[in-house]
Amino acid sequence: MRHFGHIAPEVRQRLFHREPCAFTADSPPHLLASALGATLYSPATRPRLADDVLKQGGRGVTSMVLCLEDSIDDSEVDEAEENLVRQFAALAERGVEPPLLFIRVRAAEQIPDLVRRLGPSVRLLSGFVLPKFTEERGVPFLEALTAAEAETAPGRRLFAMPVLESPELLHLECRAETLAGIARTVDKYRDRVLALRLGVTDFCSAYGLRRPPDMTAYDVQIVASVIADVVNVLGRADGTGHIVTGPVWEYFRVQERMFKPQLRRSPFLAGRADELRQALIEHDMDGLLREIELDRANGLLGKTCIHPSHVLPVHALSVVSHEEFSDARDILRPERDGGGVLRSSYTNKMNEVKPHRAWAERTLRRAEVFGVAREDVGFVELLAAAIPAS
Repeated sequence: MRHFGHIAPEVRQRLFHREPCAFTADSPPHLLASALGATLYSPATRPRLADDVLKQGGRGVTSMVLCLEDSIDDSEVDEAEENLVRQFAALAERGVEPPLLFIRVRAAEQIPDLVRRLGPSVRLLSGFVLPKFTEERGVPFLEALTAAEAETAPGRRLFAMPVLESPELLHLECRAETLAGIARTVDKYRDRVLALRLGVTDFCSAYGLRRPPDMTAYDVQIVASVIADVVNVLGRADGTGHIVTGPVWEYFRVQERMFKPQLRRSPFLAGRADELRQALIEHDMDGLLREIELDRANGLLGKTCIHPSHVLPVHALSVVSHEEFSDARDILRPERDGGGVLRSSYTNKMNEVKPHRAWAERTLRRAEVFGVAREDVGFVELLAAAIPAS
């Protein structure tokens, strides 16, 4: 699979200076962590889940979480587990590579049980999402994952994606201690932890808050402070950090097709950008677009998504611009190893080699999986080309 792999090769050639790389579930962990993109959540109770997975994969989704936790009722857990086993078997029969698939569990004991029940179809599973992760609650999950892989799925690599959403992380009096415990745990199991996810809805719940659609997570100060502290401790660029993904955006319109004709009319003609952007704003996408930009500005990569209409905007805004790529490449030239300052090739900024090196390295990692846009291609053109015809 690859980002934007669902669009025609000739269209990709018009869009990209460098196209996104191909990857599989067996690619190196650092590549997969960067390539998660918009991770689409789906309740594990859906009766046609296998069809849904393949449909979304054909529309540009590269990672999905099949949820046994908050998205289903407590009384539905047994039924949902049975459905997962059936749907994985159905996927295995299709012989088509699905997106990266993860199961969000409630309890550690579900992990070995599900791995055993999945049987041969476990080869389609990339790992588990671990809810309300702290040191105390996280260690049993990670021990269960390690044991399940060794005993039931030898040779199959299973990753963990902890969700940071517990009240202990939110409350100021215990935040530092909780973060330190999480850091110890994920460092000990570094080869297992693919990425860390933020549960901002649970953060808001602890104070009876819910952000409106014209505000981002960063406008809710108590939430913004937690994100900052998580990145501070767990997202450092010195080799000790992890990929931290952006929070969920809760709002969507069922009628998302309303703006598709406007986006499809002529995405490569000059003069259309303002009209197309206005179409997005009028359909409640403005808040999402601002939050995606703020995610990246605050050190996050990828995003939790609960609706398919959120996926392509996340991916389009993750593409590296030609200007970013030019700056990153100039900063990392071997002859610049000693440092110094240089004018950017776009002649609009200063690139200081040593302070900007970590940014440049991160930018080139993102360029590998999301590609580099051509000089005259922006977000609107990428989104317009990526929207499926039906």
